[in-house]
Amino acid sequence: MALTRRQFLTLMGGSAGAAVLFQACGVHERELLIDSPIEMPEDLVSGIDNWYATVCHQCDTGEGIVVRVIEGRAKKIEGNTDYPVNLGKHSPRCEAAVQGLYHPDRISAPLLRTGPRGSGEYREISWNDAINRLANTLTELDNDLEPEKAVLITNPVGGHLGLVVKEFTEAVSANRFVYEPVESGVVRTAVQQVYGQDSIPDFDIDNSDFVLSFGADFLGTWVSPTRYSRGYGEFRQGGRSRGKLVHVDSRFSTTAANADQWVRVIPGTEGLLALALLSVMVSQHNADPSTVEALTGGDSWLESYNPENVASQIGIDSEVIRHIAAEFADSEHALALGGGSAAAHSNGLAAMKAVYSLNLVAGNIGQKGGVILNPESPLEGVSAAEPGNSFSEFQRLIQDIDVGNVKVLMVRDADPYYGLPDIADFKGKLAKVPLVVSFSNMMDDTTSVADLILPEHHYLEDWGTDIPLAGVGHQTIGFQQPVVRPFFEARGDNLGTKGFADVLLTVAQVMGKELDLPGETFKDIIRDGARKLYELGRGSVTASSFEAFWNGILQRGGWWDVNERGPSSVDPTRLDSISDINISGNGEFYLQPFLSASLLDGRNAYLPWMQAMPDPVSTATWQTWVEINHKVAEERGIKEGDVIEISSSRGTIKALAMPNPATDPGAVSIPFGQGHRDGGRYSSGRGASVFSILDAIHDKDTGSLAWAANKVSIRATGDWVRVPKFENTVAEFPRDEHNHIIELTTDTGNH
Repeated sequence: MALTRRQFLTLMGGSAGAAVLFQACGVHERELLIDSPIEMPEDLVSGIDNWYATVCHQCDTGEGIVVRVIEGRAKKIEGNTDYPVNLGKHSPRCEAAVQGLYHPDRISAPLLRTGPRGSGEYREISWNDAINRLANTLTELDNDLEPEKAVLITNPVGGHLGLVVKEFTEAVSANRFVYEPVESGVVRTAVQQVYGQDSIPDFDIDNSDFVLSFGADFLGTWVSPTRYSRGYGEFRQGGRSRGKLVHVDSRFSTTAANADQWVRVIPGTEGLLALALLSVMVSQHNADPSTVEALTGGDSWLESYNPENVASQIGIDSEVIRHIAAEFADSEHALALGGGSAAAHSNGLAAMKAVYSLNLVAGNIGQKGGVILNPESPLEGVSAAEPGNSFSEFQRLIQDIDVGNVKVLMVRDADPYYGLPDIADFKGKLAKVPLVVSFSNMMDDTTSVADLILPEHHYLEDWGTDIPLAGVGHQTIGFQQPVVRPFFEARGDNLGTKGFADVLLTVAQVMGKELDLPGETFKDIIRDGARKLYELGRGSVTASSFEAFWNGILQRGGWWDVNERGPSSVDPTRLDSISDINISGNGEFYLQPFLSASLLDGRNAYLPWMQAMPDPVSTATWQTWVEINHKVAEERGIKEGDVIEISSSRGTIKALAMPNPATDPGAVSIPFGQGHRDGGRYSSGRGASVFSILDAIHDKDTGSLAWAANKVSIRATGDWVRVPKFENTVAEFPRDEHNHIIELTTDTGNH
């Protein structure tokens, strides 16, 4: 059937509407009517630059940014000095957004598969055709006597997009899954149980004088590194005495490299150390009796975790434990935080609860230099993104796929084909889904095996809102606006890309579903949210009319109210004892995967700037490397660039050796991010994916993947490849990369 005028207008969604001028820029609105052709005519070039505010989505932080636009083309990105999350700073990942916008491999129209799955054979179809194909299939399932045979997998989305996704999945009887390759569920569950917060609180590093971090590489990749790095600068040199940082980790990360004291522990024992610190603080440092009673239930079980009893299990001296406990207890503004590999074990939740309970004993909740809790959202139903579904829940989804219970699998901004460990066999079972639909505008691994592709706008071309996952201690909502017109707009209304939310709204309309939403287009829904903020009559933007208010929040990049703050206290809940860790494999070395500072979990591998950005510790680029202790490497005759086989109980990958004196002799470390089947010319076939060799070890309480709970063996293959690094060049790289790809492919038995 043909789309009605109403449905067509919904699909257009106002996404091509003009961006609002950033305050005090003084730019005429006609500037935004200029198209963005690939070849810019000489008589169109004026050299005038204009700046527009929006929110970055290159990672989950949601930093406020301003985008420099010349002749309708986005040229440069900077941090928004007004936005509370980052206060003018921004990560290098934000800079790379312009490469994503103008990427040569972007999908420019809906595609329908014409060859076998994974063959890359597609033909373009119209949006009218694509919408009707999806709507008709969902309607058939909705009329079935067994509903919920459709599944929608998305990345963690909050704000008004989260509201649209929720309403859509409920209306069409689809199951919703949230996918995170490296899950945040353990930390967020611990925060919820300890502090009663659904979002991650604000850690006031700026005003702390002693920070104790357990596995959380907060200066590199953990949660909100730009915000924490800015706070770290104040922590070190904020016009007062220099704060002290103690970092507990089994890997030498960016945060460990900047710490005053790096405490290298046996992987999975971070929770034991936290309980040992609590034991010392309770017995020797006058902890509040009521807090202690609530945490222990009035029992004396915590005494069994005294330093002498657990030091050998942790791998450090008991006096080190007592010294850290004394410093933490005696500091006026002590702060503890944890995550990363410390949460990625079978005892992860219990460990994180112990870590975050240190703040309760220190009495720093709601205090300067402590844990600042967040208030509720000012808009009902509009909240921060939910944590991802656990690995065990995805395993159950794969079982449903295997028995034929999933007829339509829709995927948006998620790549489970790449990120789910091979043991889950998502790749093999996907063949049993009759229709796989992707909303990606890049041919990532999952999209490359999709049957129908409905490419969404780049976020610089689209509307949105964002409530920070890691809050700032007061009510904050970021507003995302299209800062340029859609790049493929010239292809016509029935081709090009569309906003994801507007596609869902249009599909629902074609199906005859009425969604309980305040508008027919996504822009209408966002404007309704802005109107509700306007009616509150408070916050960072005030105006005499709604239109002036609307312009104001777009000019500033959002709305916030510093007077609406979270609670200043919590009621402590009982702690759990720490169970023994479950480690998979009999290899000699603990496998310590870590998020790449540039590629993160692999989502940025398609961007050449991110591929070329040196790792902060090793300075390596463009490939998968393995960090090995330099003495272990010498004993085995391994030198930098040797191709090493890393074998777990679930498979083998190859990576380039990077001997490092700071690496634990009993561990090897490999970054996530490479080893993509597809993803465009800059990521396809490059390096190897450490995800592929992980075993299905779970946190026993949440079911999250314990990705740090594997042991591996290593073997030098006898081959050598020069490691692409900041300090050197590689002759003719990456033109001759094909030979390297042959050497560094994944070998897990599942292809």
